[in-house]
This record gives sequence, C-alpha cells and structure tokens, in this order.
Amino acid sequence: MTPALPRRLPRPHTLRARLTCGLVVLLAVSCAAVGLAAVVGLQGFLVGRLDEQLTEAGNRFAVSLEHNGPLPDDHDGDEHGDTRRQATGTFGARLVDGTATHAAVVRPSGTENVALTGGDERRLAGVPADGKAHTVDLSALDDYRVLVTHGIDGDVLITGLPLEPVEATVHRLELLAGIVFGLALTVTGVAGALWVRWSLRPLSRVAATATRVSELPLASGEVALPPRAPESDPRSEVGQVAGAFNRMLGHVEDALTKRHASEERLRSFAADASHELRTPVASVRGHAELALLHPGPVPPEITRALERIAAESARMGEMVDEMLLLARLDAGRPLERHPVDLTMLVLDAVTDARAAGPDHRWTLELPEEPVTVTGDAHRLQQLLANLLANARGHTPVGTKVTVSLETENRWAVLTVHDDGPGVPEDIQPGVFERFTRADRRRTDAPGGGAGLGLSIVAAVAEAHGGEVSLRSAPGSTTFTVRLSTG
Repeated sequence: MTPALPRRLPRPHTLRARLTCGLVVLLAVSCAAVGLAAVVGLQGFLVGRLDEQLTEAGNRFAVSLEHNGPLPDDHDGDEHGDTRRQATGTFGARLVDGTATHAAVVRPSGTENVALTGGDERRLAGVPADGKAHTVDLSALDDYRVLVTHGIDGDVLITGLPLEPVEATVHRLELLAGIVFGLALTVTGVAGALWVRWSLRPLSRVAATATRVSELPLASGEVALPPRAPESDPRSEVGQVAGAFNRMLGHVEDALTKRHASEERLRSFAADASHELRTPVASVRGHAELALLHPGPVPPEITRALERIAAESARMGEMVDEMLLLARLDAGRPLERHPVDLTMLVLDAVTDARAAGPDHRWTLELPEEPVTVTGDAHRLQQLLANLLANARGHTPVGTKVTVSLETENRWAVLTVHDDGPGVPEDIQPGVFERFTRADRRRTDAPGGGAGLGLSIVAAVAEAHGGEVSLRSAPGSTTFTVRLSTG
C-alpha cells in the first residue's frame, strides 16, 4: 500500500492575504522570542535563588542524619534533628559506599523518612561534590536541586530543595504568555487585515478596472473602455501603478478609435467599390458574350480571348458580389428573420453539389424530424453552397463527402466531412479569414476562388448567432456549423 503523501499547507494567493499572513507570522515569531526569553530568564533567576537558599541552608539537615540524633541547638526534640530552620520540602540523605543509610524530607508536620530506590541511590551517588547545586530526578519526590558534601566519617551528605515551586511559577508564566500573545496575535491579525485592505483599496480598483477591460471584445468594432481607475498618491507604489495603468488605457483607447475609424473607411470603400464595379463587370461580360454570338467568321484566337474575358468577368462578378455581401454583414445590416427548414436546404444543396461534382461520392445523413432555424434562407443557402463547393474544389476526384445534420439541445449542428488530403496545417488558424488561399492546394486542379467562400460561411454563421469550426488532418477534414434553433 502506497503511503499517503503529506498534505501541503495552503498558500495565500492574494497580496492582501500574503501581507496579513506575513505580519501575523512576524509578530508570532517576535512573541515566541520574547516569551522564550522571559521563560528562560525567569527560570534561570528562580533556580539561582533556589541555589542560594540551598547554599545558605548548608548541610545541617544532612549532618543531623549522620549523627542520628538532635543537633546541639535543637529545641524540639525531633529525632532527626532541627527542622525548624529548614524549608518545607527540604531533602536530606546520607550515603555510605553509594548506599543510602538515611533519607528524609521536611514536611509541615515534621520530618518524614523517604525510601530511595536503587536508581535514586545511583543518581545521588553520581552527583559530584564540587560545591555546586545539581538537578536530580528522584522517583519518590520529583525534581530536586541537591548539594553534595563529604561527612566526617567518610560518608556523603546530600541536601536538596524541590524544583516544583520554580516549575509551577514558570508554567504559570508560560500559560499567561500564551494567552496574552494569542490575544495579541488575534487582534493584530484582524486589525492588520483591515489595515492592509484599506491600504490596498486603490490597487483593488485598478484590478477591477483591468478585469472589466479584459472582458471587452477588443478584436473588432467600436469599443468603449470603462472609466479610469481612481488615482491615489503618486508618491506611493500603488499610485504609480494606477497612473501608469490609466495612461496605458488612454493609449489603448486612442489605438482602438483609430483602428475602428480605419475599419469603417475600409468597409465603406469595399462596399462602394463593390457596388460601383458590379455594373462595368456585368457590361464587360455582356459584351463578351454578345461578341461570341456574332454569326460571322471569327478567328480562333479572338474566340478564345472572348471566352476568357467572359469567364474572368463572371469570376470577377462573383468576387464583387461576395465582397459586397461581406461589407454588408460587417456593417451589421439586419438579415431576414423567418423560420427556415434547414433540412430542405441541406437536401437541395447536396443535390446541386452532386450535379456539379459527379466524380465525388456524396453521402447525406439527415434526422427523422425536420430541423428548423430562424434566419435568412438565402444566406443560409449560400453558407451551404460555399461549404460544399469548398469540399468539391479542394479534394481530388473520388473523395467521399458526408453531409450530416443533427440537433444538440437548442443547437442545429451541420457537419461537412471529407476524406481528402486535409487542410495544410499552416493555414488552419486563418482558414476563415478573407483571401486565405493555400500555397499548396488540396487538389491538383488549377484555378480556384478568391478565398472569400469560407469567410462568408463564418460571417453568415456569426450573423445568425452561431459559429463554425474546422478539424483537419490528412484523410479527415470536418467543418462544423452550429446554429441556434431558438
């Protein structure tokens, strides 16, 4: 069984949380350092005072144990000597060859014998007689500070005072420091969070403005930027950020205004040029067709030239019509909004494509129930025609083209799939842009359109509140159009 990995502590993500956490952590470290210094200092002071008391008491209590009788100045007749001058809890012991012969402790009611264990005797025997107090843990009594001296009979006399009062005082200080520092950290954390939040209000306004700007569609059209972020003290870092951000928004707004004006001029020019070119192009085409109908003898070279003029005039006329349609869609001119039987449009479009490209294998997949959308039937028919013409014109003879229609929730999904060589990967990102044509055709057939067919497909789908996408690889190319049925 794989051992569970330790969970990582969550990290604060916002600047406000990081500053607050940093403030609290620094204060906690400071409080811990102050508390530790106070505890260590107090403990050292109290232990020093205890050692002084132990030195002043000397070994009188232990000597009384050595003589096993009252001291010359004993006035209470206690069999273990004078206890009036000894503090309660004073410990005394006499060791001979490492074995305790006597051991007693002073109680409020008198002297009480103590039974030392072998471990206690070994610990007491290991204390050096260097005139300094040492800490010993006695199993029967707890921790003691003891002082060791040599007796007149070659024995070892031990006197000790308990560490329990010192430890109790230190524990009370630790508890008090924990409570005080805990309250200080809590108050500081709340106050620090409020202070940091108040200090970073200008930065929060900058972030809110940046969020609103990021949600704007800046790719095309007229863009109205939100109000500038409120400026604060320019001497502060936040004020400098707000000022720089507002200046950047000003530059962006100027650039977007100029871009929109340029787009409007270009659309107007394209619409005017397309409209003005329709008549002369139609006239050139008419004159060429009329010349071809001349009953008299015409040299073959002239006939070929007239045929080319008529063909190129027809091609130029289609291009002018497509450019005029794109200009109208870009201008946002409203389309017709009527219920359209998309199933019938797909059926008619595939029938026309089969007649125009009999060398391709056409497959149609339709749902049992008719699919109806609200839109412009003529434009949707043009969308279908362009998709099928693209599949026919950019794939070799014998390619299988499958056109399917289905519904997903409130969407009508139209797909055109072919098993041709695929769209070159380098032009896939811009395949729906205008005048996009591959350097290497998906078919070896010469000629082709002006690269406006798929851009019209995208514009018509977008005008109907839908979208078009491409997924292509060698042997599998799929165009997917999604239109709202609502």
